[in-house]
Amino acid sequence: MRKKSSFYLFILLLPVLVFSQQNPDFNQYFQDKTMRVDFYHVGDAESETITLDEIYDQGQWAGNTTNLIDRFNNGRYYVKIYDVASNTLIYSKGFDDIFGEYKTTTEAINGVKRTYSESALIPYPKNKIRFVIEVRNRQNLLHPIFDQVIDPESVDIIHEPLSSGVKVYKLVHNGNPHLKVDIAILAEGYTAKQQKKAKQDFDRFAKIFFEKEPYKSMKEQFNIYGVFSASQESGTDEPTHGKFRNTTLNSSFNSLGSPRYLLIEDNKRMRDVAAHAPYDALYVMVNSDRYGGGGIYNLYCTFTTDNQWYKYLFHHEFGHSFTGLGDEYYTSSTAYNDFYPRGVEPTEPNITALLDTNNLKWKDLVEPGTPIPTPWGKAEYDSISSHYQKIRQELNQKIAKMEKSGAPAAEIKKLKEKSEQLSKEDADKMDAFLANVKYAGKVGAFEGAGYSSKGLYRPEVDCIMFSKGDKPFDKVCQQAIRRVIEFYSE
Repeated sequence: MRKKSSFYLFILLLPVLVFSQQNPDFNQYFQDKTMRVDFYHVGDAESETITLDEIYDQGQWAGNTTNLIDRFNNGRYYVKIYDVASNTLIYSKGFDDIFGEYKTTTEAINGVKRTYSESALIPYPKNKIRFVIEVRNRQNLLHPIFDQVIDPESVDIIHEPLSSGVKVYKLVHNGNPHLKVDIAILAEGYTAKQQKKAKQDFDRFAKIFFEKEPYKSMKEQFNIYGVFSASQESGTDEPTHGKFRNTTLNSSFNSLGSPRYLLIEDNKRMRDVAAHAPYDALYVMVNSDRYGGGGIYNLYCTFTTDNQWYKYLFHHEFGHSFTGLGDEYYTSSTAYNDFYPRGVEPTEPNITALLDTNNLKWKDLVEPGTPIPTPWGKAEYDSISSHYQKIRQELNQKIAKMEKSGAPAAEIKKLKEKSEQLSKEDADKMDAFLANVKYAGKVGAFEGAGYSSKGLYRPEVDCIMFSKGDKPFDKVCQQAIRRVIEFYSE
C-alpha cells in the first residue's frame, strides 16, 4: 500500500551555491538504479509553488554515467542535485513541463490556479542529497523555487514492484543503456484485441525514426522499446467533439485549450507504465486517425498514428521533447500569450531574437555573403497562409460540432476528407513557394518563428520544425540533435 510521504526534510529558498565539478564520479555518488521524484507544480501566471509528492526506487538507471551535468542551457526549469556533505553539484538536467506552458495561457493570466503532477528521474544517490528545482525569470536567468533534502535511506521511499499487465518489445537494441539513447514508445488507446496493431505500429515507427538525419547515420547509438498496456477502449479523448475514451494513459486532445494539442496529464500512470523499460526519452503513440500531438522538452512527446501527416508528427514532436527545438512556425493559432518575452534571447537552439546580427547563435553555419536578416518573401507567404488557416479553423469547428451533435457518419466522413485534401493542397503550395526562395537550403536568419511573426528568426526558410511534410531537419536542428545524441552515448 502506498502512503503519502513524511520525509525528514527541509525547504530552503536561498540562492544556490554551486561548487561543481565537470564530471562527477558516478560510482562515488550514485547506485546504478533510478530514483523517481514525483512532485506537484501549482500556480498561475504570477505565482508557482512546488510540493513533494512521493519518491520511488524504480529500476535500472538508463542515463549516461559520465555526462551527469547538463551542458545545453535549455528549458524553463532545471533539476539540480547536490551532495549534502560537500555541497557538490553531482547531477543536473534542464526541462520544460505542462505548467510552464499553462502559465502563458489566458486562463492563467486571469488568475486561475492549476495543479500538475510531474516527475524527475535521477540516478539513485548513495547519500543525502539536496533536490533543487530552478526556474527562469523573464530575462531567462535561473533561480531556485524548490530546495529539499532527500535521504535515500528514508522508510517513506516506495520500493514496490512494477505494475502488472505491461509487455515490452525490444524494437532496436544496440547495447548498454548507459552508452545509448534509450527511447520508450508507449502504446495509448489500444485495446487488448488491438495488441497486434500496436506491435505493427511499434515496428513501423521504429523504422521511420531512422529515415531522417542525424538519426539515420547514428542508428547504432539508439535502443528503442515498445511498451504495451491495454486500454479498456480504443482511441483518445476529444472533448470538443464530445468523445471520451477510457484509456490506459488518459490522453486527451484540447490540452491547454488548443484543439489539436494532445497531452497526457496523468503523469503518475504514465511513469508507472514507462518504468518497465529503461528510457532517456518518451514517445506516446496514440491510436487515432485525427491530426494531433505535442512535445515538451525532456518530458515526453505524443503523436497520432493514422493520419496523413504521421511521419511529420512523429519527428516534429520528438524534436521538441528530445532536443528542445522550438516551433519555427508562427501562423497557426496557439493557446499561448507572450511565449517568448521580447528582447530576450530564447534558449532553444533553433530560434533567435537576433539581438546581435554579428553574433548569430548559429553563425558557424552561415555562408559568407548571406544577408542577416535573410529576405524570403514573407509578406506573400503570410497572405497565402492566413487564407488557409481561416478555412482550416472553420472546417475543424464544423467537424467538431457535427460529431458532438451526432450528425450522420457519412456527412462527417465527407467533410473530414475535404479537410485532409485541403491540408495536403496547402502543404504542396507552401512547399513549392518555399523551394523557390532565393536562399532556400541556406542557413541565415529568416524572420517569423516561435509563434511570432515579428522579432524572432529561424535558421532556414523551411524545416520540419516550420511546416508540415516529409522533409528534413535544417542544418542547425541537425547539429543540435547530434550534440544531444552524443551527450547520452559518448
